[in-house]
Amino acid sequence: MGEYKRIIISRTDSIGDVILTLPLAGMIKKTLAGTHITFLGRSYTAAVVAACEHIDDFLNWDEISASDEETQIKAFRDSRTDIIIHVFPVKEIASLAGKAGIRQRLGTTNRWYHWLFCNKLVRLSRRRSSLHEAQLNIRLARSLTGIDIVPLDEIGTLYGLNKPGVPEMTFAQMIDPGRFNIILHPKSKGSAREWGPGNFKKLVEILPPDQYKIFVTGTAEEGNLLRESGLTDHPAVTDLCGRMSLDGLISFIAACNGLVAASTGPLHLAAALGICAIGIYPPIRPMHPGRWAPLGPKAAYLAIDKSCNDCRKTMDCHCMREISPEDVKMLIEDHPCRPPETVNTTGKNL
Repeated sequence: MGEYKRIIISRTDSIGDVILTLPLAGMIKKTLAGTHITFLGRSYTAAVVAACEHIDDFLNWDEISASDEETQIKAFRDSRTDIIIHVFPVKEIASLAGKAGIRQRLGTTNRWYHWLFCNKLVRLSRRRSSLHEAQLNIRLARSLTGIDIVPLDEIGTLYGLNKPGVPEMTFAQMIDPGRFNIILHPKSKGSAREWGPGNFKKLVEILPPDQYKIFVTGTAEEGNLLRESGLTDHPAVTDLCGRMSLDGLISFIAACNGLVAASTGPLHLAAALGICAIGIYPPIRPMHPGRWAPLGPKAAYLAIDKSCNDCRKTMDCHCMREISPEDVKMLIEDHPCRPPETVNTTGKNL
C-alpha cells in the first residue's frame, strides 16, 4: 500500500456526488501517510474540492477535454500519478490514463472499457448494494487503504471540508445571531424527487419568525419558478436565488444553522459542514436515503416507511408530498438542540 504516493480520484459528475467522494480522500490521507491527492473534476465542482483539506491539487476535466489528445495525455502524465481511481466511470478518461502511462488504473468490473484500460479491477455493484454511496466510494479503494466498510456515523469525520471561507459582507450581515438561520433549498435541477414549493411555503408559515431567519436558495432559473409559486413573496423569506457563486454558497451555508432540501448538493454540503441538514427522501431504490442520506454530526432525513414504485417514471412523487411541513418542523426543532457528540445520522420513517 505504501507504493502509492500520488493518487488521482476521478469524479466528474455532480456536486453531491463529489461531496460524498471526499471521505474517500479523507480515508486515503488517514491510512497512507504522505499521500498527494489530485481530484479530477468539473469546473462547477472546483469550489467544493478547494474547500477540502484532503485534496492537494485539482485537475479540471472541462479544460482538459477541450484540448487535443496530445495535450490531454500530457496533463495526465505531468501529474506524475501512481494510481488513478475511477470513482465515476468515463470511457475517455480511462483511455487517457492508460495512454499517459499511469502505472495503476483502478476501476470496477461493471464497465466493459475498464477491462480494456484498467489493470486493477474491483467487483463492486452500486445499484444492488445496501451500502451508502460514501461507503461504496471508500470500499472501491480498499486494496489501497485496507478499509472495507466505514460506519455511517464515522463518515462525517472524513470530509475535511474545513476551508469554507467567509461569506461576503453583504450576505454575512444577513445572518441573525439571535435566531436560527435556516436555508430552504426547494429545487434540485431535476436530480432528485422534490417536496414542492407548496410544502416549503407551508413550512415557512409555521416557523415562528422570532425564532427563525429564513433564506431561500437556488439558481436564477429556479428562483423564477419559486417566485411564480409565491414562496419567495412571504415576508419572512430572504430570497437569495441566483445571487451566489458556489464558493459563496459554501461559505454562507457554513455560517448558517440549518438547511432543508431534497437529495441535492446543498444538502450534502450542509451535512459535511456540520450544520443541521434535514433531507426529504422518497422510499424508491436506489434514490432512497439508504443510498443517499446526508451524513454528518447534525444530519437527518425524513422518508415514508413503505415500499413504493408508483413514481419511478415521474418526478411527481406522492410519497414526498405525504411528508408534512409539521413533520419537518418537528425534526428541525428536535435535532440541532442535541449535543454534537451524541448525534448520529438518523432517519425518521413516517
